[in-house]
Amino acid sequence: MNRRLLLQAGLAGAATLAAPFLIAVHAQGMGATGQKRHKMVIQVSDNDPAKWNLALNNAKNVQDDVGAANVDIAIVVYGPGISMLKLESPTGARVAEAMKANVRIVACENTLRAQKLTRDDMLPAIAYVPAGVTEIMKKQQDGWAYLRP
Repeated sequence: MNRRLLLQAGLAGAATLAAPFLIAVHAQGMGATGQKRHKMVIQVSDNDPAKWNLALNNAKNVQDDVGAANVDIAIVVYGPGISMLKLESPTGARVAEAMKANVRIVACENTLRAQKLTRDDMLPAIAYVPAGVTEIMKKQQDGWAYLRP
């Protein structure tokens, strides 16, 4: 066999062996549309409807810009911000809309205990974590972009 045929055979073999690895590497970090998968955590710790509306607008704007299928968004709520997740919250309808659009709303259980609230006092379908600040820290360590409006 001449050198050229050996080289071609070697390259073909290497490509065959590498293909599954390259496909797996390419698929990591990709969204449903083949775009890069983005991750953003938004902190809301203010009892202020304007701040909440800004956070919700930011989440929607990111989804609109990069495509909702290409981004994971979590709004982590603690401290005074937890009031906006109560059943009678003035931003309750917007929070529900955001959750329908796959924005994860996460309440801090430490804050619930400190404010003597139960899950029955809160909007339905929100998620809970033991500590909001720890959740934000973990997400940042996992490469999530951080935003505090």
